[in-house]
Amino acid sequence: MNRRYNAITVLEATEGSPTLASLAARARDANERLAAVQDLIPPDMRPAVQAGPAEGDIWCMLVNGSAAAAKLRQLAPMLQSRLRSRGWDVATIRIKVLSRR
Repeated sequence: MNRRYNAITVLEATEGSPTLASLAARARDANERLAAVQDLIPPDMRPAVQAGPAEGDIWCMLVNGSAAAAKLRQLAPMLQSRLRSRGWDVATIRIKVLSRR
């Protein structure tokens, strides 16, 4: 039996599935949050920081290394203030250190 599948783009698949659309919206929100605070993070440290998920008033930031995590913890009050001023309700910023594989 020969079946033909119509190829679709990732964007079409995302828009066609409520689950994927929700996931894409969450990823976009996390990246927008990181972009809003990017200039508060020291330039040498920026490549080590990634946007993590946001759940309610908690946002998670992912970092490579414990030194970067310690610095982000120091910056957390400033980051929260920036996010609040831009319209996000962030009460807590969680810092997660990514494990090396």
